[in-house]
Amino acid sequence: MLDVMSYSTADLSRPVTLDDVRGAQKMLSGVARMTAMEGSRHLSQLVGAPVHFKCENLQRTGSFKLRGAYVRIAGLLPEQRAAGVVAASAGNHAQGVALASSLLGVTSTVFMPKGAPLPKISATQEYGAEVRLHGQVVDETLAAAQEYARETGAVFIHPFDHPDVIAGQGTVGLEILEQCPEVRTIVVGVGGGGLAAGIAVAVKEVRPEVRIVGVQAEGAAAYPPSLAAGRPLSLAQPVTMADGIRVGRPGDVPFGIVGDLVDEVRTVTEDQLSAALLLCLERAKLVVEPAGASPVAALLAEPGSFEGPVVAVLSGGNVDPVLMQGVLRHGMAAQGRYLAVRLRLTDRPGALATLLGVLSAVDANVLDVSHVRTDPRLGLTEAEVELHLETKGPEHCVEVGHALRDAGYTVMR
Repeated sequence: MLDVMSYSTADLSRPVTLDDVRGAQKMLSGVARMTAMEGSRHLSQLVGAPVHFKCENLQRTGSFKLRGAYVRIAGLLPEQRAAGVVAASAGNHAQGVALASSLLGVTSTVFMPKGAPLPKISATQEYGAEVRLHGQVVDETLAAAQEYARETGAVFIHPFDHPDVIAGQGTVGLEILEQCPEVRTIVVGVGGGGLAAGIAVAVKEVRPEVRIVGVQAEGAAAYPPSLAAGRPLSLAQPVTMADGIRVGRPGDVPFGIVGDLVDEVRTVTEDQLSAALLLCLERAKLVVEPAGASPVAALLAEPGSFEGPVVAVLSGGNVDPVLMQGVLRHGMAAQGRYLAVRLRLTDRPGALATLLGVLSAVDANVLDVSHVRTDPRLGLTEAEVELHLETKGPEHCVEVGHALRDAGYTVMR
């Protein structure tokens, strides 16, 4: 069983051990699911070795966060539980703390940004937390939660910077070893570093030869410069669609573990994240949020650089439907399956129908048409048309362009 400690400097200096993770696993029995391990035929062919998904997107609350939150709150002293807990989060940690608190009979207050997606706010409330909306960005929300903790005595539950949280997340690593004992590489998304650190603690003592690769979004990659400097560094403004790993500074506790035990931290682009999310949905039939798809993005980017069998940790599936719509469009565009073209034509009856006939002949699906007739740049008998097309890939895009030019249209992309 884990030592019972409050959030203090002494507590943060306590190392996380394999025994801690095993104790967390016992604590989580009957609380967190042993999530499925699913094979990916498509990625296995690309990598040239078996690739499996560890589906934490199917965990209770839709992410791995329940594990660490439950272990942290379960370890509180009775008087600390009586004071309640407080957290700050835009989504996954909020829901993990809310459910863990409800299961343990502890009052929870969760601060969320005013712009947090409504489905995540509703889910956090339904799991039993009081939700307070404060600030436009997570930093403002975090400051409000810490001030609330000082004023009320509630225990602040950090999303990644605590040994108990890391031990809870490490139970994912124990399950991977049990479900895929032949694993050679584990790929995991990295924000603050709690999940990667926990998996590394769980795996490296038992199987030191297993390679652990962390993945960060290119616009929110605080770990590479921090590791190079030997201390956590802050990013001025982390930017990525992957809000689950949009963290501006590594946690003090996970940073040391990641530096010692994680073999490599890579970065992926927004286009690669979009393509990975689309692949999970189309090929694996799994709803995964951008942060959860980051390991898949790394595999798609450099498939030949991973020794198999590979386990990619799909850390969460809580994606806002509005974001999902935009990401899917972005992912399809990145794969050359969307094409936007502008061209001019003579403004006469039947001109647009003729244009659409050309597109139909090359099997391009028209999604949207914008027709402009009143623009000082246009001649008296001209009209400008902008079309958004769904295509079958880059080669088909080229074919569509050739067909339009062969029909006499000047394409302006």
